[in-house]
Amino acid sequence: MEDRGKEKVKAAGDERWTAAIANLAGMSSNLDSLHKLLIKKAVYLDDDTYSKVALTADQARTIKVLVLRVETLEKEHDAAISAAAHARTEKRQAEAAQKAAELRALEITRELENTTKVFQLHMEELRVKQEEILKRDEEIRLLEAIIRTLGGRESLTSKA
Repeated sequence: MEDRGKEKVKAAGDERWTAAIANLAGMSSNLDSLHKLLIKKAVYLDDDTYSKVALTADQARTIKVLVLRVETLEKEHDAAISAAAHARTEKRQAEAAQKAAELRALEITRELENTTKVFQLHMEELRVKQEEILKRDEEIRLLEAIIRTLGGRESLTSKA
């Protein structure tokens, strides 16, 4: 929406420049015609008329230089507008890439947090299993001791 407004402003500016250049070109053409006419007819003119013709010729040359300058400025203006549009496009692309990188970093962080939680759960599960194994080992040792004790009494009883 903002670009449309800029395009309208640019179009209006371009129309004004085009009209100004057309006016300058017309004035230049008129002055050239006047200059040629005066030069052809000025053979028998006085100094005052000659100075006016010389002034007109100088103005015609100045107008030509100004027309060229306006055309150069128009080209520079168009180039600046294109460069600004290109810079805006690059900025948008950079912002999109940055956002994508931030989202990826957030995703990786979440994945690491989830992996850490899973690891902690596995470690807790392993600790519980280890405790169960130790408890059963103790029960087995106790039972072995009881069996030895009972086995030793039976052998004492059978000897008697």
